[in-house]
Amino acid sequence: MVPAVTWAMPGIPAFTVETDATGNQDYTLTMQILLLMTGLTLLPAALIAMTSFLRIIVVLALLRQALGTMQTPSTKVLIALAMFLTLFIMSPVLDKVYDTAVAPYLDEQIQFKEAVEVGSKPMYQFMLQQTREDDLGMFAEMAGVTLEDPQSIPFKVLIPAFMTSELKTAFQIGFMLFIPFLIIDLVVASLLMSMGMMMLSPMIISLPFKLMLFVLIDGWVLVVGTLANSFVVPGGI
Repeated sequence: MVPAVTWAMPGIPAFTVETDATGNQDYTLTMQILLLMTGLTLLPAALIAMTSFLRIIVVLALLRQALGTMQTPSTKVLIALAMFLTLFIMSPVLDKVYDTAVAPYLDEQIQFKEAVEVGSKPMYQFMLQQTREDDLGMFAEMAGVTLEDPQSIPFKVLIPAFMTSELKTAFQIGFMLFIPFLIIDLVVASLLMSMGMMMLSPMIISLPFKLMLFVLIDGWVLVVGTLANSFVVPGGI
């Protein structure tokens, strides 16, 4: 008796590159899924480094410190507020990414590589409009890149320049927020010193006045509105 020959079923190719009639190259579905999963792991870093989240969370943290409320609102509340405010500010950019890259790719009108290139352009324009020219020039000089054509600046130069500019802007806004609360602290401390109540912490007395001032001027609306209007978003918010 001749033993039956068992043929192994061919497995799914791990990595292949297909070339269409126009000469564009595309990766296999398994490679695309791998790239997508890798991109999802980098999503928190992209949220901080490439959106309005960085400026918002720094300003909110400085505002909490200026009020002197310690852990109120909690860090989770500030992060949630910053995330939804980021979604609100970035909605025109995200809509453009979906319309120009995600939707055509899902409809199989463009390939994966082209979708990535097209989808990165709205984010590129957003970051470029928020970045100071001095910060961009410093990183471009270190990387040996010329600024003759701003559209040719690579992401490795634009992202650190964008984050530096965002931190600088956030600290400028935080400085303006600190001034009225600092004045209240100084006035309360002077009154306590003049009354000889040096053992009483000025923070205990000034905190209710700072909270009352912040509520009377509708501080949350002013801060959130100022943050939203401080961004230059293509197409408007």
